[in-house]
Amino acid sequence: MIDEWLLEKDSYIPKGEKNSYIEKSIFSMVKTVSIIRENKIKEGIIYHINPLVKVVISILSLIAIAITRSFIYVGIFDIYLLSSLFMMNKRDRIRIIKMSLIFPIITFIALIPAILMGNIYNSLLILQKVLSTIVLMSILSHTTRWSDINKALKLMFIPDIFIWIMDITIKYIVLLAEYSIDLLFALKLRSVGSSKNKNKFISSIVGNVFLKSYKMSEEMSSAMECRGFVGEYSISKNLTFKKYDYIYVIINLGLFILFIIKFV
Repeated sequence: MIDEWLLEKDSYIPKGEKNSYIEKSIFSMVKTVSIIRENKIKEGIIYHINPLVKVVISILSLIAIAITRSFIYVGIFDIYLLSSLFMMNKRDRIRIIKMSLIFPIITFIALIPAILMGNIYNSLLILQKVLSTIVLMSILSHTTRWSDINKALKLMFIPDIFIWIMDITIKYIVLLAEYSIDLLFALKLRSVGSSKNKNKFISSIVGNVFLKSYKMSEEMSSAMECRGFVGEYSISKNLTFKKYDYIYVIINLGLFILFIIKFV
């Protein structure tokens, strides 16, 4: 004999709810991880320039942009950056343009009081410097692999501990981002209907990521101790120079000479 309640049709329909915050978080993390882990050599001259040359020139360019108080020099440098963007593939170019528009807008909002007080020249100069700096560093990061940047820093006699910390940080960002993506996917698959405890779920994910990072740091420390790590960071190969590297150096050397003669 079967009970009547077992024969009744289950017509439960969970309430629909938007999980856009989970989907956006997953998408942003996947995008970040894909950018960091992208090792494919792309087409274009600027992608094949020696990483050491690009890192050194980028640092010197940042110093020149920070020191100068001339709209003309920063404008000339912006033209140079614009020409560099057109030598990149379309996907990276669009990504850099979108990124370079967000932070200057925030900077402009912060500078509105100074502009209203009459400090227009300095405010616009700061805005132009922020734009140039973001584009310059975005070009460097999109055209140079992280491993090559580490090799360039080693050849620049940067302390090994600094290179090691940056390298480990980048690797841990990737590992923890992948772990967070798995947790978000698990949360999404288990979310049925509406829930009033979203903040509790997100805080649980943050807590799990923290505990995971703590455990990984202890395991890495033990592994380093077992292998006799003494803080030395070695590179596997030397970075060679090609004809495009010399052209790149000549162009930027001309910009530096112009900066020293006219706009210091």
